[in-house]
Amino acid sequence: MTSANEIKHYDVVVVGGGPAGSTAATLVAKLGRKVLLLERADFPRHQIGESLLPSTVHGICALLGIKEAVESAGFPRKHGGTFRWGRSDEPWTFSFGRETNSSSGYAYQVERSKFDKMLLDNARENGVEVLNGAISTGPIEEDGRVVGLRYTDPSGTPREVRCRFVVGAGGHRDGLYQSVGERVYSEFFKNVAVYGYFEGGKRMPAPYSGNILCAAFSEGWFWYIPLSDTLTSVGAVVGMDAAARIQSGRETAFNGFVDQCPIIREYLASARRVTEGIYGEFRVRQDYSYCNTAFWKPGLALIGDAACFIDPVFSSGVHLATYASLLVARSIHSTLEGLVDEQSAFEEFEFRYRREFANFYQFLIAFYDMHQDTDSYFWAARKVLHTAERGNEAFVRLVAGVADGAPEPVFNGAADFFQAREGIGDWFPAMVAQAEPDEPVGVPEQAPTFDKVRFDPERFMAGYTSEVSQLQVQARFGARRATEQPLRPGGLVPSPDVLHWVRPRTG
Repeated sequence: MTSANEIKHYDVVVVGGGPAGSTAATLVAKLGRKVLLLERADFPRHQIGESLLPSTVHGICALLGIKEAVESAGFPRKHGGTFRWGRSDEPWTFSFGRETNSSSGYAYQVERSKFDKMLLDNARENGVEVLNGAISTGPIEEDGRVVGLRYTDPSGTPREVRCRFVVGAGGHRDGLYQSVGERVYSEFFKNVAVYGYFEGGKRMPAPYSGNILCAAFSEGWFWYIPLSDTLTSVGAVVGMDAAARIQSGRETAFNGFVDQCPIIREYLASARRVTEGIYGEFRVRQDYSYCNTAFWKPGLALIGDAACFIDPVFSSGVHLATYASLLVARSIHSTLEGLVDEQSAFEEFEFRYRREFANFYQFLIAFYDMHQDTDSYFWAARKVLHTAERGNEAFVRLVAGVADGAPEPVFNGAADFFQAREGIGDWFPAMVAQAEPDEPVGVPEQAPTFDKVRFDPERFMAGYTSEVSQLQVQARFGARRATEQPLRPGGLVPSPDVLHWVRPRTG
């Protein structure tokens, strides 16, 4: 145990140096706060989640001051996503912007070992004290409030530190989430991924050669992510019933999945698997979607995979993590400066974070429902009206906690939610076709009609994209942007400098 005269004091201690932790630490330190970041690994290190959204590049990275560095790093430019999914046998594409050369209608595919190191190095450059090789062992609580953290330093010596706030960003395995509510798992997205890296795989034609390719097959779906002109990340997401085969032999199981998916088999036909370095093995990740019943308590907040995780088909992981980092930085600044009371600041953090998670969750359930292979166990088990998720009231209620005052449709009762989405698989390609009329997509002759009291597709998609777009507006225009409105009665809004919460003006 650290002796009393060795205990250091900080404004904020962040656990975890991935995108969530590095972003939060940097945004807090930018306003002069004393910040310590504890990271168990030495960077660079391997991490999955290589596909970014425009909000991260043009919003968060701009706020962090590293957008130009990301732009010049040589990462493949991603204009959208290409899918072999749904009723059409032909791939179809959606784009982030109508024009591929638009100023913000693109993102990047990144090697996380390089991207995460850029973020962590940037944190150091902004005054964050970074300690690699340090492992969190638990919070210090006094009178119902977290006031510090216990950890072991790189030599294994137990230490403790005192602070005003702890931010838990240590990923799904870090134990801090156990101090804040309870982790509840989805019964719908309960999958496992096996993945590896290949040199020399096929690329899609320009300008979409940098797109993520997602392809459904009878036992699940593949991601195919170009990380350079020659390096590709390829993973199969399958049901837990396939876990035994993966455990018996990862490479054999992976190759068996490839054989079932013609487009991935074609793209890997001339490729060579990487067998050395950080990409030199097949890895397994349990892609269980989950969400904590609470994201904060006095003195402690959870962000990134420590708080929640969702199926990766729409590349939302880094977006959700870094968006939460901005929200928690606003709450910390506002509380420490006395602009807003802690309860109000962190309730706004949790409301907006849970709302964004819910938007992706609803969208992904609808997206899974559009695949038509009902003879397959994997897909039949995930048909909306037959899935165990309909009876998984605990998770549905948890995600639905964002409903009060939200302008977008959410889970207003499990039965209404799932019934309203019957047939959305027919509607989604039509929505894509309307957004991108020049793209080849499989479109039904007539899109289904909806009871718009229960589910309005236009409003749903607006809600799905509104917060993503707003991040870019905040980063680009700062105090010159239009005044924002609260997302709920009595809610807060971002300050002109984007880094605080303020109460909206009335009258």
